Amino acid sequence: MRVETIGAATLYLGDCRDILPTLGKVDAVVTDPPYGIGIDGQKGSDRKDGTQLRKAHEHLGWDKEPPSQDLLRSVIGAGHWAIVWGGNYFMESLPPQKAWLVWDKAQTGLTMSDGELAWSNLPMVLRIKKMHRTHLWQDEPEHPTQKPTKLMAWCIAHIPAPAQTILDPFMGSGTTGVAAVQMGRKFIGIEREERYFNIACKRIEDAQRQGDMFIEAAA
Repeated sequence: MRVETIGAATLYLGDCRDILPTLGKVDAVVTDPPYGIGIDGQKGSDRKDGTQLRKAHEHLGWDKEPPSQDLLRSVIGAGHWAIVWGGNYFMESLPPQKAWLVWDKAQTGLTMSDGELAWSNLPMVLRIKKMHRTHLWQDEPEHPTQKPTKLMAWCIAHIPAPAQTILDPFMGSGTTGVAAVQMGRKFIGIEREERYFNIACKRIEDAQRQGDMFIEAAA
């Protein structure tokens, strides 16, 4: 296991099944677990240069083996509040939700889905965020299921105060961490693939540096 501390973020390279039991309960879990190759019909993610990232990498075991019911319950139990993207694919493993979060991708007629759903236990009604997938181009996606930073910031903004620490046990390329750092929150991320862990470290370090520069300029 490798641990990196970047400002208010602590990042673990390892399996969340091993690391979660060593962590205390956090304020909120915001995560996007893998739910199987192509289950949403999406084949790849567009980049600015017109190339595509493959959704399924042969070395990514999570894309072939969705998390078990026990693991999902452990993930949810790690936080007082929880937001789980793709929750509609895990309904048998999740308790009754209090509210859905919906990402309307502002696109229709394509082979991929028109939107995505997040299960949550937040005390609110259903909320919809309309955001075209081109917002991903602003982030230069490095992961086949990467979501826009603004979308994850929208999720975090719905978590009741005074929540400060955000956990993502399936960190990927670190988008949740980038959003959390930009919003002045503490972040804990876990990722078992070294390639994506290194990308997450760099992205969160850049976000932390930009935040420090903003504070210094304001002072």
